Amino acid sequence: MDFRILDASAFYAGVPFGSANDCYTTSLVYEEIKHIKKDQNVLGTLLATNRLKIMDPDKESTDLAIAAAKDTGDFPQLSKQDISIIALCINLKGEIISDDFAITNVAKTIGLKISPIMTSTFQDVGKWIHYCPGCRTNHTIGKECPICGTPLKRKLLKGQPSTIPINK
Repeated sequence: MDFRILDASAFYAGVPFGSANDCYTTSLVYEEIKHIKKDQNVLGTLLATNRLKIMDPDKESTDLAIAAAKDTGDFPQLSKQDISIIALCINLKGEIISDDFAITNVAKTIGLKISPIMTSTFQDVGKWIHYCPGCRTNHTIGKECPICGTPLKRKLLKGQPSTIPINK
């Protein structure tokens, strides 16, 4: 059985409210979205009927998610909630439902299943690098070129595989 793991964008798009499928999210994401449809107590109903399950990933999966995000260069763009969703997907071997590009990039790079909500699928995944448009040098991190002081830009090196192994 595929476990559907929802990030905040899935809740804002109404995915669990119009679906009969069971869904998972983390306590961090739940804290972020618990105000949605609060007047109707829709989230309470989903929890009471066990269609929404709140589960936190184990430490090993979280460590793998962080390492993978750092490997692709997406770590600075990911929140704790985003990392928790990737880690839960590793933990449950499920499918992430999200429109977040950084989540998608990390997930696809390490071979996780991910489905978009309202966007078309993201075809290009890879590793981010920082480059200086002034002196044309590449850097692993930073906001300013250590050589010439020009603000660094980011670009995606498409098709770069992750060096982080994920147990299937």
